[in-house]
Amino acid sequence: MTALSADALAVKRGTAMLLRGLSVALPPTGSVALIGPNGAGKTTLLKVLAGLEAPTSGSVRAGGRDLADLTKAERARTIGFLPQHFEPHWDLTVAQLVEIGAGRVDRLAFGALGRTLATYELAELERRRWSTLSGGERARVLLAMVLVTDPPILLADEPAAALDIRHRLDVMQALAERGRERLSVVVVHDLDLAFRFFERVVVVENGRVVADAAAGELINDPRLDAAFGVRFERLKTEEGWSLSAATR
Repeated sequence: MTALSADALAVKRGTAMLLRGLSVALPPTGSVALIGPNGAGKTTLLKVLAGLEAPTSGSVRAGGRDLADLTKAERARTIGFLPQHFEPHWDLTVAQLVEIGAGRVDRLAFGALGRTLATYELAELERRRWSTLSGGERARVLLAMVLVTDPPILLADEPAAALDIRHRLDVMQALAERGRERLSVVVVHDLDLAFRFFERVVVVENGRVVADAAAGELINDPRLDAAFGVRFERLKTEEGWSLSAATR
């Protein structure tokens, strides 16, 4: 069964082709790391999968239905999207922002609010306003806003980029473990984290999927080196794989 799929996606912006006939099928559960060099099309792909941008051609299906046929409410219940950058229109408090993510203010939402604030270590920040938060705190608030409703599909664009080391590890591990019951698709910049925590790795280069396999199978694949234009040295550690790159 496929929860989310893209078929022959192409995205053209002006004279630039951002996606070039890209296809991928994702199951209802699992943790998927989306990796690739800068400008490969990872963020564009995530936005098209979330229904935030329309493809020039091709289609996206969620739960067997064309994404274009879903209402905004249906899409919001099905897919949670965590952008790399976010700026609210108003300087709201942490609690207010997470309530907006919950979608409604009632007992259920408040119960979910308390659990979510505790999960992301935000309870002491709930009265703080967005403008007073650090980059790492803002990243955790944004994650809480998206996950408070526990959507079946989560698409996250480099969610740990602004976090310190401990929170980066915690967030990546939590998103990967979420794949046991839901689908988590995460753009990951740190390749060590991608191969350490995620079951499946999809490599995007120049708007196309150039490799797609279980992490343990892909780690030694020469297509990984080719996509990034380097020669990787692989080191297996107790924590997982460590990659160091040398120019060709």
